[in-house]
Amino acid sequence: MNFYSNGKLLLTGEYLVLDGAKSLAVPTKFGQNLIVDRIKEQQLIWGSFTNTGECWFEAVFDLPKLRLVNCTFNSEKEGSAEFIAETLLEILKEAKRLNPDFLGSENGFVVKTQLTFPRNWGLGSSSTLINSIAFWAKVDAFKLLWNSFKGSGYDIACAQNDAPIFYQIKDSKPIIKQVDFNPSFKENLFFVHLNKKQDSKEGIAKFRESGHNFQNEIKRISAISDEFLKTKSIEDFNKLIIEHEETISSIIKLKPIKEKFFPEYYGEIKSLGAWGGDFVLATGNKETKTYFKNKGFETVLTYQEMIL
Repeated sequence: MNFYSNGKLLLTGEYLVLDGAKSLAVPTKFGQNLIVDRIKEQQLIWGSFTNTGECWFEAVFDLPKLRLVNCTFNSEKEGSAEFIAETLLEILKEAKRLNPDFLGSENGFVVKTQLTFPRNWGLGSSSTLINSIAFWAKVDAFKLLWNSFKGSGYDIACAQNDAPIFYQIKDSKPIIKQVDFNPSFKENLFFVHLNKKQDSKEGIAKFRESGHNFQNEIKRISAISDEFLKTKSIEDFNKLIIEHEETISSIIKLKPIKEKFFPEYYGEIKSLGAWGGDFVLATGNKETKTYFKNKGFETVLTYQEMIL
């Protein structure tokens, strides 16, 4: 069995998507494969591989009890094999709770996951995994996400859709609508990696700490999402970016990325998802890649290179 899930980027509505803002999200050309083979032994043998084919995490679980036997984690970065194994175990146990027949056969499995993007890019290594496990286990991916972790679920929606979407949470349920986001100026849109993986928890915590009612901001961000689709010129698109950045900045009390790091840049820059890390959206021209590379940011992808 082979399952594939798309990576994701949230173009509008970061943070406010949690409270019902209509948000524009796009699946990426990058994602993650999950390959499952049956074996006779009653074990689940797990291997996670990078986009270059290196195994960075291995674990063995006894079946059917789903007990961790051993694990290894090949990385100099933060985290431990035990933490990753426990997180994986939590997802698998929740999938089994949602479908008691999952992993209940007398045989075992060898599972291989492989990203098609570098792990530090932040395009959804967790969401693509959860979505593929949900398909394998024949359970609802949104339930699996919300019962195992927190988050809006837009990343699960991107994992399942091969086109841009409007994503909105209404009455605690995901509303997903495929949309035609195909700007005539897409050659002026770039995605720049800020050389660090950002944990969205800090921004979400600041958002939650405020305790304010953001109904006006939610309405405006939802309207900007609509306008992103309709905009015909890069000049109008830039105005929308500025307004969106100012709105989110006032809520989470963090400076916009452009103001903080690139105040002299000639185009506009928009944070995506977790402010302060991963990718940003930059509007620009044929000089944009050179500008960011001269600043030490080597990973600059065009819209065509990034978006499915």
